[in-house]
Amino acid sequence: MDDVWVVVPLYNEAAVIDDVVSGLRAVFPHVLCVDDGSADGSGDRALAAGAHVATHPINLGQGAALQTGFDYVLRRTDARFALTFDADGQHRVEDAVRMVDAARSDDLAIVLGSRFLEGPTETGRARRAVLKVAAAVTRWRTRMHLTDAHNGLRLIRRDALGAVHLDQNRMAHATQIVTQLARTGLPWREVPVRIRYTDYSRSKGQSLLNSVNILVELVMG
Repeated sequence: MDDVWVVVPLYNEAAVIDDVVSGLRAVFPHVLCVDDGSADGSGDRALAAGAHVATHPINLGQGAALQTGFDYVLRRTDARFALTFDADGQHRVEDAVRMVDAARSDDLAIVLGSRFLEGPTETGRARRAVLKVAAAVTRWRTRMHLTDAHNGLRLIRRDALGAVHLDQNRMAHATQIVTQLARTGLPWREVPVRIRYTDYSRSKGQSLLNSVNILVELVMG
């Protein structure tokens, strides 16, 4: 996995980022956390856990953090792949490994994680409905037959990564990144992944808040 750099947008996740970085580094030697103006020492904890850390002095949003990470990978490394991975502990390293294996075996430039390809998901009914609508809108815009357009687990090969220029900093970045990747015409696939909805993530109310944000930005877009 030496040719893979993991990009982790990071904002106020001090309670879990140690475990997230440690779990990743057991498989992926190169982990870059982009500390997006955290006020809880998240960046320091990520650094202590062995990650590289880039820092935004103020909170700019997840899209901006991802773009900072992509620029870092393209300009400062010779990585073949960039892997995006959430900082809250919901993604599984084994799913990331499966995505890398698929890219290598089938010469894929883009591998996207999907919660809806295999078996039941713990996603709540309201959030699942929002995500289905988001996927439908993204399919219409990109002509890519996606089932899950707002999954933060993605693998992007270097030639495709150069086509990504995010200027949507909040939830709309998820649609923008897929739209820009679709324009490359490079081979892609969705791979089934599982999301771990933990007591920690539920205590933050993340699912409900993200659902509202997705709806707002779909309407505004």
